[in-house]
Amino acid sequence: MRLTRNASDIWREDVGDCSYSQVPMPIWYHDIYTTGIHRDSRFPRERYRILKDRIQNSQNSGLIEFMSPECASKEDLLTSHDPDFIRRFLDGELGEKEVSRIGLKPWTDSFVERTLRIMGGSLSALKRVCEFGGISGNMAGGTHHSHAGFGAGYCVFNDIAVCAVKATESLGIARVAILDLDVHQGDGTATMLKDIEGALTISVHCKDNFPFRKAISDHDFPLNSGVGDVGYLEKVSECLEILEDYDPDLLLFQAGVDSLEKDGLGKMNVTRGGMRARNRMVFSYLVEKSLPCVIFMGGGYAKPISHTIDAFYDLFIDGAVANSYIQRGNKSKSRKQANGGV
Repeated sequence: MRLTRNASDIWREDVGDCSYSQVPMPIWYHDIYTTGIHRDSRFPRERYRILKDRIQNSQNSGLIEFMSPECASKEDLLTSHDPDFIRRFLDGELGEKEVSRIGLKPWTDSFVERTLRIMGGSLSALKRVCEFGGISGNMAGGTHHSHAGFGAGYCVFNDIAVCAVKATESLGIARVAILDLDVHQGDGTATMLKDIEGALTISVHCKDNFPFRKAISDHDFPLNSGVGDVGYLEKVSECLEILEDYDPDLLLFQAGVDSLEKDGLGKMNVTRGGMRARNRMVFSYLVEKSLPCVIFMGGGYAKPISHTIDAFYDLFIDGAVANSYIQRGNKSKSRKQANGGV
């Protein structure tokens, strides 16, 4: 896909002191994203807190405004999930096999609240971009392994699927595209949205990785282990061509960074530079189209976790830069319309 100069030349080696930004990008975050996971869990729970601190202590802190999420309601969940599964999770009645399938054990007393706040953060980000345009996100979420009637792979409820249904049924979105670039296929999202009119699912993932029984997305790009930057970015470019043809009104971007070469759960050997190039390709497309987008954090499990933090920092800062360009363009269009198109 060819981009205009405005879209392809917005990136700088050092984004500086964000003096060119007019509107900070809103990102939903809560301390319970970390504290709601037990300290004995195998999951790297500190990544949320460390990433927030990294952004707030950086010279680019003004690019992002942190917002506190409310808990999603049961009615929000019912748009996409089985009522019995919702009830049993909220009431603490899931069986041991169901809990083990989700993971994140041992569960804390605040695990249910954490789950609902993550969903609430994603829904708030969705409502923000549907009303004001630009890019927003959740510093968690992207729970693409959750299915309608069960959770799996660190995912209880599927915030991507719920957001897609909300967007098309309640927020005036005719066509929503889901671009899932996590190393693991978004199997739950693909299954839950397969019969939803106006929703397109795209997944680029490692074919040799979890889930080992893959679902069928509208467009799947399974890649071999060790593919590296070049092969990976070629598929991302193909995804953007699909988006160009589909012409969505909204993009839901599952931006997991577990394809990193330092990530033990990844296997794809993508460098930090390759990951940043991926994100900038997506964000340049958004700037070109002035397309609203929600970023879902997705996976990232490198050891040491600093490699994951670096990649997520790049993601959110570059997203904020792109958001500033989109918002400036939207304001310019509004001024021209107010002046009779002059």
